[in-house]
Amino acid sequence: MYVTAPGEFPVPVSLRSRKTKHDENFKVHDLKQDQHLFREGDDAKHIYEIVSGVLRLTRVLENGRRQVIAFGFPGDFVGFPCCGLHHTECDAITPARVVYHRREALEDGAVNPELHAVLLQAALREIRAMQDHFMMLGCKSAREKTASFLSVLAQRTGTKLGAYTEIKLPMSRSDIADFLGLTTETVCRTISQLRSAKVIALEDPHVIVVLKPEALLALAESD
Repeated sequence: MYVTAPGEFPVPVSLRSRKTKHDENFKVHDLKQDQHLFREGDDAKHIYEIVSGVLRLTRVLENGRRQVIAFGFPGDFVGFPCCGLHHTECDAITPARVVYHRREALEDGAVNPELHAVLLQAALREIRAMQDHFMMLGCKSAREKTASFLSVLAQRTGTKLGAYTEIKLPMSRSDIADFLGLTTETVCRTISQLRSAKVIALEDPHVIVVLKPEALLALAESD
């Protein structure tokens, strides 16, 4: 979900939903683009596993500025509660499908031991990824942040085109900026610099082709 955190990515729910679809608590829900799954302060009765589409988790700061906390991709879980409440807004960037899991499955392992283990691992993975994301926000330059974002997105959702990798960006440049702690202008400028260096190519604003994945990864790790 924190796509700037490299590592092992979760298995999409479509590969394991058959194990739980006869559970009485199993429920599938489809979201339209821009539809909210939950809002900040709502009672957190469920934890949601993404089957398809992309979700966006955001918070609005006291000064009115928006912070994109994370993007949710297939295989990710969203909606882990804080004091029984959702602490972010969550809406669909694209049409999406999610599976509802009752919160009790995380809190009480006797309810469904297999699901409890899956949710616990997802929660631990989120904590680790959040720590990596905070480090990235505080320690990396604009070029490192943007290269990190594109590099991990290529690993996670990219389509191989021979030696190249195609990335489809469902989010806007302003979404990326609010996720990386940058301005929209800085993100656009940095992407243009990567394009000028022939590290990436742009087919259109929402399709990027990584021409030199090793160079992109090197830029992500060191300025």
